Amino acid sequence: MDIHWDDLRVFLAVARSESLSGAGRTLRLDPATVGRRIQRLETAMGAPLFAKSPQGYALTVDGQRLLNHAEHAEQAVTGAAEEIGGQAGQLTGQVRIGAPDGCANYLLPQICARISADNPGLEIQIVALPRVVNLSKREADMAITVSAPAAGRLTVQKITDYKLHLAAHRGYLREAPPIASLTDLRTHPIIGYIPDMIYDKELDYLAEAGLDDVALASNSIMVQLHLIRQAAGVGIVHDFALAFAPRVQRLLTDAFSLSRSFYLIRHPDDRRVERLNRVAEALVAGLRAEVARLEDAAA
Repeated sequence: MDIHWDDLRVFLAVARSESLSGAGRTLRLDPATVGRRIQRLETAMGAPLFAKSPQGYALTVDGQRLLNHAEHAEQAVTGAAEEIGGQAGQLTGQVRIGAPDGCANYLLPQICARISADNPGLEIQIVALPRVVNLSKREADMAITVSAPAAGRLTVQKITDYKLHLAAHRGYLREAPPIASLTDLRTHPIIGYIPDMIYDKELDYLAEAGLDDVALASNSIMVQLHLIRQAAGVGIVHDFALAFAPRVQRLLTDAFSLSRSFYLIRHPDDRRVERLNRVAEALVAGLRAEVARLEDAAA
């Protein structure tokens, strides 16, 4: 049986994206070439590996069996490259990090810039999604989340706690009725998440403040902060984001404060890849230091 590693690489890309076009974008190949590689691998294996449907390419039973072996082969090839090529101490290759948009916009840029400066051969990709990143489909090599997954074959490391408070723009506070208690907020326009698009219960901030009437909403915490910066109303803001909105100030800090946590989620097989281990270590240390620094500045 003559199986090429490059065909296995294409197989993994199709299995994770569930389409020839998605795999082609990942591999920078045209879909027709991806299709030919899959046909060659199926011929070599003597069995169909995918079942095509309107929903895309789904693994057959034989495809599922091959998936585990292909992933182990991928880890072995990557590990060998790391061991041979990483002897100079600098990291190379590509690392994709998934994160909620608050973390992705206000924390990761400065942390990843430092990691990149120390490792010029390393390509870092930040994926900011208003949902949980799917590591099983390799949407990212590692993910930062606001809650630990309750199921799945994943490794979880708590990174750090962070705080959130009610906040408003100073211009809004000059013109609006005074806010002396949480009850007073009922007469103010509230900015928050679109209720049916809250993908994690830890993001349901307004419920804990007893506020359920949202005047302006977005599935992005960054958009919410921009609305607050436009003096459009009152919302809940990460303390670490306040440095990026200097005219936004915290409100009722003695009456209301939220604490949440960031977690680093990884695929357990990636523990054998030194590049990912070192990036994860730098990421965790950087996030802890940056959250502490920005929260101290906001206090």
